Amino acid sequence: MASNGQGLTLRELHFGFPSRADFLGPVTLNVAPGDCWSIVGPNGAGKTTLLRLMAGLTRPSSGTILLGEHALYALPSRERARRVAMVPQSVTNDLDLTARELVLLGRYPHRTFGLFESAADERLAERAMAVTETLDFADRRMDTLSGGEAQRVHIAAALAQEPAVLLLDEPTSSLDLRHQLGIHALLRRRAAADALAVVVVTHDVNLALRFSTHVLLLSDGKVAAVGAPEDVLRPEKLTEVYGVEMVTLGGAGGDVSWLVPHAPEGEACES
Repeated sequence: MASNGQGLTLRELHFGFPSRADFLGPVTLNVAPGDCWSIVGPNGAGKTTLLRLMAGLTRPSSGTILLGEHALYALPSRERARRVAMVPQSVTNDLDLTARELVLLGRYPHRTFGLFESAADERLAERAMAVTETLDFADRRMDTLSGGEAQRVHIAAALAQEPAVLLLDEPTSSLDLRHQLGIHALLRRRAAADALAVVVVTHDVNLALRFSTHVLLLSDGKVAAVGAPEDVLRPEKLTEVYGVEMVTLGGAGGDVSWLVPHAPEGEACES
């Protein structure tokens, strides 16, 4: 599922509401093919708004978004759908579709007449299900799948779309730890293997630290920090943004570090 190798470039991007014209921005960044970005920050920081701007679902107040060398909003909607895939935070699984049928919907923007799947569509859907490990339940209805299984199917549908850019809004927020790790590892692998430009909104700074190539930290609509995960996700910076003291815990052998809130002595929750 090789992408067309096009990244996403944001230049001096701003967005506002009638009640708050300067809500988001300026944001300037370059999501290159093979990158796996995480957008983190407190509730209301503008993470989902920024992702919708990057998907072309919302127009900025000012600034530019380029997909490759083309202005994102100048592309016809069908062409944009071929190149940018988005998995929203809330997905509907109460569908009278099998997992395979849902994944094949990812091929819709590429169909000449939009009605029937070709042999190539079937082949690409099969491969997307293979890399997301969803083939075992390809013929099961979506409403019979677990949360982790269903989320992997939606990601498979996005991969079957063969996008250049893959955007995901909190794809693991309702999943257990094993599925959280598995999906983030999958996204990092696909970014590298398919030259995908991947952007993930997440509340989990440790997943961002472990699986991202780059991190954008937002605070109240402004860029608090941007760069390599180890440079952005520092305890002092997170303490400043979240208003909760954060500390680093070293893992076994010093190979892994985890960021955790620090509860001062006497303030820990009692069991």
